[in-house]
Amino acid sequence: MIAVPVRRHRAGAYWAVTAIVVGECLVGGAMDVFRMAPFYPMLLQLGYPGYLSPILGIAKIIAAVVLLAPGLPRLKEWAYAGVVINMIAAAASHVAMHNSLSNLIAPGAFAALAVASWALRPPTRRLAP
Repeated sequence: MIAVPVRRHRAGAYWAVTAIVVGECLVGGAMDVFRMAPFYPMLLQLGYPGYLSPILGIAKIIAAVVLLAPGLPRLKEWAYAGVVINMIAAAASHVAMHNSLSNLIAPGAFAALAVASWALRPPTRRLAP
């Protein structure tokens, strides 16, 4: 009897966290594609070439679409990996440039949310064992 409410809460938590991750990928991806502030100037300040911005943006948008699409469990694994790697790389870039530790909060939080979404995903969105 207790399994049904727990399953419902888990599904609700999954979709709430996943909506945040997907929203960040869509908004951040669009801002990267169009080279908008604050991300584009920050990318340049960190020493990356400007042409990387639309490449990352398109990858983020594709990840968002894959995370929302039904099925595609293997692609979802890659999308989650890409989101986490992107956020870890952002944090590492700030550390390498000796930027303020406050610059680690957003990438750290989004990486944690991506891992939480991955951990909470329902069986229909997982690779078969």
